[in-house]
Order: sequence, then C-alpha cells, then structure tokens
Amino acid sequence: MFIQKGSSKLSATLLALILGASVFMAGQVWAAKYVTDPSTGKVVTAPAYGGTITGVLKLDWQWQFDTYTAGIAHIPVGGVVEKLGTLKWAMNRDEYHFQGGYMMPIHVIAGSLAESWEMADPLTYVFHIRKGVHWHNKAPMNGREFIADDAVFNFHRMLGMGSGFTEPSTGIGELGKPQWESITATDKYTVVFKLKQPYLRAVNVITDWYSMVIYPPEVIKEHGNMQDWKNLVGTGPFILTDYVEGSSLSYVKNPDYWGYDEKYPKNRLPYIDELKWRIMPEEATFLAALRAGQVDYVGWAGTSQVRSIDLIEQLKKTSPELLIWPFSEGNENVFTPNVSKPPFDDIRVRHALQMALDLETFNNSYFKGYGDTTPMGMTSVKGFYIPFEEWPQEVKNAYTYDPEGAEKLLDEAGYPRGSDGIRFKFALMRTPAQSDLSFDQLVGAYWRKIGVDMEIEVIDRPKAVTALRERNFEMGGTRAAGVADPILSVGIFASESPWNPVASNDPGYNALYEKALAAGTYEEQTQTLIEMDMHVIKKHWIIWGPDTPLFHVTPPWLKGYNGEAGMGALKFPIFARLWIDQDLKKEMGF
Repeated sequence: MFIQKGSSKLSATLLALILGASVFMAGQVWAAKYVTDPSTGKVVTAPAYGGTITGVLKLDWQWQFDTYTAGIAHIPVGGVVEKLGTLKWAMNRDEYHFQGGYMMPIHVIAGSLAESWEMADPLTYVFHIRKGVHWHNKAPMNGREFIADDAVFNFHRMLGMGSGFTEPSTGIGELGKPQWESITATDKYTVVFKLKQPYLRAVNVITDWYSMVIYPPEVIKEHGNMQDWKNLVGTGPFILTDYVEGSSLSYVKNPDYWGYDEKYPKNRLPYIDELKWRIMPEEATFLAALRAGQVDYVGWAGTSQVRSIDLIEQLKKTSPELLIWPFSEGNENVFTPNVSKPPFDDIRVRHALQMALDLETFNNSYFKGYGDTTPMGMTSVKGFYIPFEEWPQEVKNAYTYDPEGAEKLLDEAGYPRGSDGIRFKFALMRTPAQSDLSFDQLVGAYWRKIGVDMEIEVIDRPKAVTALRERNFEMGGTRAAGVADPILSVGIFASESPWNPVASNDPGYNALYEKALAAGTYEEQTQTLIEMDMHVIKKHWIIWGPDTPLFHVTPPWLKGYNGEAGMGALKFPIFARLWIDQDLKKEMGF
C-alpha cells in the first residue's frame, strides 16, 4: 500500500516511460526494461546494478556490533552477518506484509546460511548448511568457506553450552526457552540440535531469534567479542567500511556474496555498490535531505519512520513525487488496565471504558482518517486470529460507542457518581517515548464524561519496567495486533511473563499457554493461539483505540520496494534486494 500524487515534473517522466513501454512492450526491449514483481503483481523497472542507496538513521546508540552483549547491535550488523534463516522475500504481500517484528511464524521462514532442515524425531532437528558460502575476503577470515562448525561455535557462545563458553548471553531471550541437550556438527555441512524435551518452536528460535546472528569464530577467539566495528566480518551482502559516531555508517557490496534475488532468481545480489546511512536525529533535517534527493530512504529500518500525520500531509502537498508507505508494527493506541486490582478486576468496568470511546470520531478528526478502527486482539499475522466480523455479537457490541450503556455498567459494578460527579480515579503510566500523550488526554476527556478521572503519570522507563514487573500500576499500555510470532504477542498475558501488561493470573489462560508451548503440531499450536487471542478479547484485557500507521517515505527511483520494514529483525538485508532507477532519477533532475 502506498500513497502517491502526481507532479508536473514526475508526470512528464512517467509519461515518457509509459510511451516508451507502449512502443516496446511486445518485444525484447520491454522484457529487458520492465518486470513483474511476483510478490505484488506490479510492473516495475527491471533490476539494475550499480549506484548507492542512502538511508537515514535517526538514532545513534554509539553503536556496539555484538548482539551477544547489546541486542540493538542487530541493526548495524544486519547486512554484514547473517542467520541460519531469513524470510520468504518473494511471498505474496497479501499473505505476509513484512511490516517488522522478529521471531517470525514458521510459514514465512526460508533458509539462509542453512539451506534446509528437518525434524528427525521430536527431539532432533537436522540443519543442512548451505554449500559455497564464504566469509568476506577480510582478515582474519580471508574468504574461507562457511561451515557447520562456525554455526555450532555461535550457538555455543550464545547459550553457554561449549566451545569454551559456560554462561549464556544476556541476549539469549527466546533461544533459551527450549531445553537443549546438545548442538553438534556431524560433518562439514550438518548441524544437529538435540532437545531434552519436545519444543515445537525450535526451528523458529534457531533460524530467526533476533540476536542469533553468525559471527566469525576467529575474530571472537582473538578479540573476545565483536564490539569493535573494524573487526566485523560476515557472510552477508555488505561489508562495513566506516563508522563515524554521530555521523554515518558506510558499507560496500560483497562481490562474492552467495545470494540470489528470490523474486528474480537469475540475479546475483546485491544490486547496489554502496549502502550509506546518515545519522540525523532531527526530523526536519532528514525530510529536507529527502526532498533534495540526498537520501533514498526514511523509515523503520533506520529508526527514522515518520510518526506525525501532520508532517505526512505536508509532504503530500509540498513534495507529491515522494512515495509514502503506511505501515504498522502493531497498535500502540491501546490501554491495559491492571486486572488484579479494583476497579479493573471487574470486567464490567473494562467493558464500560471501551464503550465510552468514539473510535470513528477519534480516527476521522484526530488521526485524519489514517487509522483503522477495526478491533483486533494481540496478533495481526494472517491465519492466527479470528477477524472482527466473525466475533460473537455480544463481544462486538462492546466496541459500539454507547456512553449511556457504559454508565449503566459502571452503576451495576458498584461505582456510582460521587457528589463531584466522579466515580473513581486512576493513573495511566506512560514513559516519555511511549504513545501519543495528546491522544491519551483526548481519551481521558471521554472517560471523564462517564465519571472516570484519569491522570497521566509520565515516568522513566526503568521505573515503568519495575512497576510492571511488581504489578504496581493501575493502567499502562502495550502493543496489540502485533506482526511478530503470535506466541510472543499473546504469550505476554501468561502469569509467568515479566512483561504482563495487565497483571493477569488467569488459570484458564495459563493452561492454554502451556498447551500452545507443548503442542505437537503447528496446526494444534495455531488453533490454541487463536483461542488465546479470543480469550484476551472476551476478557477486555486491552481497551482498543484506532490502529494508526507510521510511515516510510522514499523517492520514486528506489525500486523493488513495497513498504517493507525488514527481513524479520534484520532490516538492512532488504537493501541488497533494492535498486536505483538511474534514468528516472536523472530525468527528475537529481
């Protein structure tokens, strides 16, 4: 999905291209200049080699380059090092939208450094390493072949299971959920993962846990870690050549890269010669650079996604040639009451707060029609949730704006209006970077109409994390309708989760969560996850607001792009699959 308006300059260029296409579309010139993108069905300028893609990084975390100690390192290393798995870049975007997230569901995962795998038995997974992959021709790897022992070394390091490592990484996360028996290389191209007990998601965590990238063993052995960017060597499409703190990151293509374009399998990757990132904290600065043709990408992959609808409206007027790509990694305009304490332990109260919100008015006025008011649960991954139109009618009714009905529910729950008109007061916990505080205030005004007084309490993130884990809060927020592995999205409501946003301890839900983890087939697990998601919805554990997009913005000469946020957690690999239409760029005067 994208938004595009014409301009005289751009329209003349497109007209010339269309006229040229009409002359040659029946012959080989057409075939050479245009292709059909199999993931969207769109006709686009054919892939071309050469040139530079320049993107914007909004933030500079004084980059570390080792995911073992700094999870955020997966951003700058993502196009240099790789994982055993990646995502199916050529799959239909109606089936999966590549909007972000990590730990993808199994049906969208494809082989990367591992060409294939199979489950030999419920406790044994055999991974076949791709032959012909070489490390970058950079010391100390010097282009040697990537082999099974390299993968084993990295898993041992992350899990603390061998190769000299006895303690797990701080970035172990979901990779530490399975009970691992052993990880061994049985020959040069085979890695065998053995479990102590079955764990259906083993393939997901092996192939796509965000911090589980494959580093060069020789470098780790020599330096102890990968924190210095100058030591970074990988197998990926790009080689990091320079990092200037607070200014830029520069990469060049790996001329010996093993990969081919999944959409156009005869084409060796990457298309571009260079990938550059300019670190620009100020939105006005990088949008000006975009309008001037100095950058080719603003978006989630560079933490530079545009959040302001007002800015997008302005861009559409002042720079109609730019392509605007709305995307959502999940709905952050939701509210999560602490259901373990009054008044929110009463479902009638939660139900009433939902009914008191006029979602359509919010969307049409405050969000200028960009949002989606269709209620969802915790996941938006197709096939893992029940669409709103199929919900039971009594559940649907809770999302109809009905302040009188809301007041009646609060009366029934034992919260009458006091002499000041207030039924009860509570605090909404927010962090400075979280949510839209102006929207929170608007929601608070609606709740005050039914006699509920909300105070917004802005605290720093460490305090918020402590409050969440100690369940010492009244209401907070989370991300609903997520795009990552559904078990991560719905699993946060299990009582054991330290990130439980509603402090729930529901035996029925906990049993479903354990059932999902213990499932023997993906079909059984999927059905259980659907049931869990509907459980959250029926309990009104989240109070739904409009799901509003963030925005990628690109010039029209960036080709092969359809608004994707990344290849799972690793974002930079998408740029190996994009190209520059140099003729169009020149025609537009850049």
